[in-house]
Amino acid sequence: MIFGKMWAAVRAQFNKLANMFWEADPIAQMQYEYDMAVEQMKEGRKGLEIYRGLVERVSRQVTDGSRHVERLEAQTKSYLKIGDRESAAKFALELQKLKRDLAENESQLSMHEQAYENNLKKIQHANKSLGEVRQKIRKYDAELKMSEAEAEVAALAESFEMNVTTDFGQIEQVIQDRIDGNRGKARVAADMSKRGIADIEAEERLEASLADQALADFEVELGLASPETTTIEEAPKQLGKEES
Repeated sequence: MIFGKMWAAVRAQFNKLANMFWEADPIAQMQYEYDMAVEQMKEGRKGLEIYRGLVERVSRQVTDGSRHVERLEAQTKSYLKIGDRESAAKFALELQKLKRDLAENESQLSMHEQAYENNLKKIQHANKSLGEVRQKIRKYDAELKMSEAEAEVAALAESFEMNVTTDFGQIEQVIQDRIDGNRGKARVAADMSKRGIADIEAEERLEASLADQALADFEVELGLASPETTTIEEAPKQLGKEES
């Protein structure tokens, strides 16, 4: 009873170990079981080949016995035709024994042929089943690898989700803030560059007015025009704000 409990405990540990291997790599375990079945199939086929050899030998014995029976029958008939009943009786007795042996061999041959056919069908069916198992192994292997790849892609896609709560999203936000800051500086610089444009334009208008007045004065000196005809709009004397 103690040994029985010990064996049950050991067997339970072996089952636990086997389950661990199955869960770790089920495809490899299926392939192992398939390979073991193939080896058993090979052994069974060898045994069937040997058995078929025995059937062929019994079949040959039946064929030889049938030919011997035919010869004895012919000899017995020949002796009867010539009236030699003593020789005919001797061959008839031998023929009788041979027919009994032939009948027994034919019965054995029929039985062995049937057994061979049954075993052949079993092996053929097992071979077909192994082919189906091989296809299942390939199918499961492909589906398992595909499902593992899909799981990895899903996990990868989740880790790269563009969300501000993730590290990647936070870094992206920092970059965007810097871009906005740089654009703000550029806008301020552009706005600052417009200061003083009005003063410059007023100075340019003053210089143009002074140039026109100088030309008019020159024309008066040369007698090309009289002071009355050279009335030039008086240019502003100073730039900036007008005094109150």
